[in-house]
Amino acid sequence: MGGAPRDARTTDEPAEPGAEPRRVARVVLLDPQDRVLLLHGHEPDDPAERWWFTPGGGVEGEESLERAALRELAEETGITEVALGPLLWRRTCSFPFAGRRWDQDEWYYLARTAQQATGGTGLTELERRSVSGSRWWTCRELAGTHETVYPTKLAGLLRRLLDEGPPAEPEVLDTEIV
Repeated sequence: MGGAPRDARTTDEPAEPGAEPRRVARVVLLDPQDRVLLLHGHEPDDPAERWWFTPGGGVEGEESLERAALRELAEETGITEVALGPLLWRRTCSFPFAGRRWDQDEWYYLARTAQQATGGTGLTELERRSVSGSRWWTCRELAGTHETVYPTKLAGLLRRLLDEGPPAEPEVLDTEIV
């Protein structure tokens, strides 16, 4: 999944059937204790269907992936004191959300911050209806949770990132179709 989709076509609208997947910039935001920030999302009309996901969203117009990552992070979390690092991963995904199918081409950036407090003030109407908070997670907590987290192998990816550092080139993750 990955949160309430947003892009420049029209607010909160998926790509038309047969169109190119929606380009998305995501942020793997780490604090000084190497905890990762995840947002808690749910279906707008069914809060029982829940998941955790990295901040990020659709690239607007001619915006770069880097600029989109920083903009989305600020809008969704209020965090602006960020050192944006390299691209880590690329993932293609397709999922149902808010009564529609979303096809996305997602790019994940590493970022670091000492800023702990969050508060997204730039959420779209759909995001306000489907994002219910955020939390800093340790690798151990991610590995032990029974809650749904996207991308689904985030615990292992984060562990490898912390142990080995960022990859020399962005790693292509398995396609996820929900």
